Amino acid sequence: MKTYIANESIYYHIYPLGFTGAPAKNEGDKTASARIYKISEHIPHMKSLGINALYLGPVFESVYHGYDTADYRKLDTRLGNNEDFEKVCKELEENDIDLILDGVFNHVGRSFFAFKDVKAKREASPYCSWFSGLRFDMNNSYNDGFHYDAWQGHEELVKLNLKNEDVVRYLLDSVDMWIDKFGIKGLRLDAADCIDRDFFKRLRQHTLMRRPDFWLMGEIIHGDYRMWANSEMLHSVTNYEMHKGYYSGINDKNMFEPAHGLLREYGDWGLYKDLVLYNFVDNHDINRLASYLKSTDNLKNIYTMLFTVPGTPSIYYGSEYGIKGEKANHSDAPLRPCWDDIEVTEEGKKLFEHIAELSEIRKNSNALKYGNYKQLHLENEALVYSRNTQSESCVVAVNISASDKCFNVFERGRNLQINLKPFSSEIITLQ
Repeated sequence: MKTYIANESIYYHIYPLGFTGAPAKNEGDKTASARIYKISEHIPHMKSLGINALYLGPVFESVYHGYDTADYRKLDTRLGNNEDFEKVCKELEENDIDLILDGVFNHVGRSFFAFKDVKAKREASPYCSWFSGLRFDMNNSYNDGFHYDAWQGHEELVKLNLKNEDVVRYLLDSVDMWIDKFGIKGLRLDAADCIDRDFFKRLRQHTLMRRPDFWLMGEIIHGDYRMWANSEMLHSVTNYEMHKGYYSGINDKNMFEPAHGLLREYGDWGLYKDLVLYNFVDNHDINRLASYLKSTDNLKNIYTMLFTVPGTPSIYYGSEYGIKGEKANHSDAPLRPCWDDIEVTEEGKKLFEHIAELSEIRKNSNALKYGNYKQLHLENEALVYSRNTQSESCVVAVNISASDKCFNVFERGRNLQINLKPFSSEIITLQ
């Protein structure tokens, strides 16, 4: 069985409802279509980019954006049916692309069967204990005549009571179904900072029994990552700390910012040097990298760093072409375009080729996948570091300035002279 806990993986992230051009609202048969096959059609593209793992955003039945789950065991009808999804999953497996699904376990939508039962039967519903903070002496904005906890106050997202054994059992049984029918290799846990940690312990033990290589990654924005990523709970979390460091350091011509973050996380005394964090530069919730940057001259440099620092790299669909996208009017829709609407420029094609080359370099380098991190040179507009195992070193030099740069660094008993053109990088492998 493949040991795939992230080191060997290069991720591609798709938000399926947006990617496939599905309608914003699920209206049953009126909006039903087997759009999920667009994922199959995208497999050659992913393989040409060097992808071997796919993180697929929410795919199960919901009314709106997928995070308002109505049925954990049924593909969203806007995407097709379970049989369609099984075929797509089989094609991914045949192409050696591991599948990670979004585990949205903190909350459900108001169309979830147990919540609808509470609305209909009130105190008489056997599902009252399934929901956090449920009380009938208060009201909510929907005028249901009762109150419940919701994710960040958004009452369309009803918080589950993960202390309830029936709820936990229902969710674990759902995960079993996903493993059995769809062959998933792991989960990305939505809103992980809001979830009861005892649930994560149960999930870890349960999935460990199902398949020892099953991977659990949590969405964490703030805090000490080890609170969630440890031997009892999750294997990894989203590395939001470094996400900001990349674009902020380049915008401010201050490579001390990402360099500090890398040393803090992965240096000799790094907080997370033994973890394989999930690295990214944009996703379905935040503006595209090309929109964060004041200038796109350093897009390639950022991806060079993404693929050569410790952790596992992830590409959000479309960003391999350097597309832009910003939230507008409190909507994430501009971040989640239909693939067919993405326009590819000549510069975008060059970025794609650069990322594909980085994938190949990473796949063939144990140092980049498993090596420790060492900083070799730092200045405002340049950073040089190495990744090292006993048998191999990779030296990575990045020049974010508009001028040529020359560095002399010492690594593996050799004095290296590195000459970089403006806005360029170099990777040197030493045996």
